[in-house]
Amino acid sequence: MTIKEIQNEIIDEFSMFDDWVQRYEYIIELGKSLPLIEEKYKTDENLIKGCQSKVWLHGEENSDKIVFTADSDAILTKGIIAILIRTFSNQKAADIINADTDFIDEIGLKEHLSATRANGLVSMIKNIKMYALAFNAKNN
Repeated sequence: MTIKEIQNEIIDEFSMFDDWVQRYEYIIELGKSLPLIEEKYKTDENLIKGCQSKVWLHGEENSDKIVFTADSDAILTKGIIAILIRTFSNQKAADIINADTDFIDEIGLKEHLSATRANGLVSMIKNIKMYALAFNAKNN
């Protein structure tokens, strides 16, 4: 699936819920399905700066795609990074770099997070894009 197709799938899923209590519960559920980062990657180097809670993100190349794994010490944050990994993992670096993140606004996520969590979300996206830029530069 393309990034856009995955984003549209996520928008459709979120539209099924009537209120934000249900959406938060869904985000927490998504966090439980997160492909967890190996302990050896839970380092300061992989810690996302700007997050209220601890979030580790690791990306590695597999063929011509980037595969992300992550973890967080907070259940809601784990769900948020799970949404991003679902969207961007197993995609080509150039596609990640060029992808927009409007779907986050469409599902209303940013506006329903505290300021510190919203900043953390922006930092997570920035880190994912930085991995893509690094792998793209290395391969070109």
